[in-house]
Amino acid sequence: MKEKPEYICKCMMIIDDNDIDRYIAKKVISHEQFCDNVLAYGNPVDALQYLRHHQDDMDALPMIILLDIYMPEMSGFEFMECYNQLSEALKKYCEVYIISSTIDPHDLTRAAIDKNVAALHVKPIDSAFLSSLRNK
Repeated sequence: MKEKPEYICKCMMIIDDNDIDRYIAKKVISHEQFCDNVLAYGNPVDALQYLRHHQDDMDALPMIILLDIYMPEMSGFEFMECYNQLSEALKKYCEVYIISSTIDPHDLTRAAIDKNVAALHVKPIDSAFLSSLRNK
C-alpha cells in the first residue's frame, strides 16, 4: 500500500486570473508534495468571499496565499486592501505571497510595505520557492 505523503501545509490558495499560471502552480505544488489541498481562484472577489465566509474556521483557511498583482476587476493590491480588514486571527494564520512578473519599482515598494505581505516572488512558482517556504 502506498503511503500518503507528508505535506508541509494542509491548504493553500492561489489567486491568479491566468489559467496557465494557476495550472503550473498547482502542478509544482503537487509534484513537490507541498500541500494537501489547493484552492485556486481566477477572480480575487471570489477568493475574498471564501476568506470572509471562513475567517472564523481555521481548519478551512489556507496557510499560504499566492496572489497575482495584475488582474481585471480587482488587482492584487485592491485585494490586499480588503484582506487587511479581515480578522486578526485570519491574518496571523495566513501568509500572503505576491507572485508576479512585475519589475515596476512602485509595485515592489508597495508589496514590501504591506505588513500582511510576507514576500514577493517572481512568476512562475518553482521548487526553489517552495523549498524556501519549507525551510522557514
